[in-house]
Amino acid sequence: MKRRNIFIRAVSDTARFFLGFRISVTAMRSLLVSVLISFTLSCSAIARDIWVTPPDPVTLVRVIKSQRILELWRGDERIRTYVISLGRNPVGPKSREGDSRTPEGRYFLDFRKSDSVAYKAFHISYPTPAQRAAARAAGESAGGSIMIHGQWDGYGWLGWLMQNYDWTNGCIGLANRDIDEMWDMIGWNTPVEILP
Repeated sequence: MKRRNIFIRAVSDTARFFLGFRISVTAMRSLLVSVLISFTLSCSAIARDIWVTPPDPVTLVRVIKSQRILELWRGDERIRTYVISLGRNPVGPKSREGDSRTPEGRYFLDFRKSDSVAYKAFHISYPTPAQRAAARAAGESAGGSIMIHGQWDGYGWLGWLMQNYDWTNGCIGLANRDIDEMWDMIGWNTPVEILP
């Protein structure tokens, strides 16, 4: 406790030197906590891209796991179809963290990242409250961080090969060129339907 007070007093004395007045220890603690909270919030905001909805956005993303395809729909018209990879244990819905399964159900794309461990990524709003409750009742965690993403950073050149295997931890993997094409076609909160 004494070390922390010494640090805060040292910062307070430094502030006095530059500002011309002394800041109390209590005020300094409040200031440091505020700076720390602001830094934390700004870092999480930086991690997510600003997402502007395109003029004529996709209205549905449909994944058909058994066919290993992802379709983009605008109204009643299918406008694109992509080959995908799934989790290493692709049969059946995701029920717990670490099962390497891709979830099944209806979700939303709630944020996107251009600086993830993969090339680019759209986050899927899995788990639903019902899925979280079912996992909790079984004494498990439902998991999370399910994404539609490109190849792992630095391995985009292997996309032609990787799309022939189920290599993700439960996410939906695409070739980088496909995720690039989707990037400007999909708006925030677009529905995602993942079928068996």
